[in-house]
Amino acid sequence: MSTIIYPSPIFGPVHSRRLGISLGINLLPADGKVCSFDCIYCECGFNEDHRPTLPLPTREEVSQRLEQKLQEMTAAGQLPDVLTFAGNGEPTCHPHFSEIIDDTIQLRNQYCPKAKVCVLSNSTMIHRPQVHDALMKVDDNILKLDTVDPDYIQKVDRPNGTYDVNLIIEQMKAFHGHIIIQTMFMRGSSVDNTGEEYVAPWLEAVKQINPQQVMVYTIDRETPAHGLEKASREQLDAIRDRVIAAGIPCTASY
Repeated sequence: MSTIIYPSPIFGPVHSRRLGISLGINLLPADGKVCSFDCIYCECGFNEDHRPTLPLPTREEVSQRLEQKLQEMTAAGQLPDVLTFAGNGEPTCHPHFSEIIDDTIQLRNQYCPKAKVCVLSNSTMIHRPQVHDALMKVDDNILKLDTVDPDYIQKVDRPNGTYDVNLIIEQMKAFHGHIIIQTMFMRGSSVDNTGEEYVAPWLEAVKQINPQQVMVYTIDRETPAHGLEKASREQLDAIRDRVIAAGIPCTASY
């Protein structure tokens, strides 16, 4: 099985299905994975198989390396569409996440003011006031909500520690619409969140959260767990159309 461990703290630019030309910012170690989830579909593999030995990048290192890369891209005439916090795990776990967001916004404004600052998060740290406040500052606050079914979450997302999906939903509401929900739909021999028993309650939660947008997507790369399959184009389109019918913009990535 092949997995992707990203360089740190800057990688790319890469072409994202959902975001365009994306310059990645990885706040996790360059030689392993640090995440509060251990998803069976994660392109970075299982946590236990990729324990890092290197430290987290410092705030200063992230800022210096980002500025260097933006200077190179400016000279080449290829500016990014988005600066994306992603990489080898959960970016909001970094102890200086909020300060790094401030630095990144400042550098964005200086070098590529048309680019968006985007964070891809699994939502587990949004109860922290400093994380919430930092996410309110970014352009695209993309938070994961794969389902509202606790058993499915334990089987698929496999959170480390306590995870109360109802509490997460309440914390998502606290963004007052400054949030994009991302949901992975997929099928497998023992997991499948494409059926009505999963989609209907998920959609009700999405309506309560009232995000600015929803992104539904499916598996795009090899997964650490075997036997997982893409949701079909027809299934994703049907889910997308139901979200749009509820008055919320939605995109589907296949």
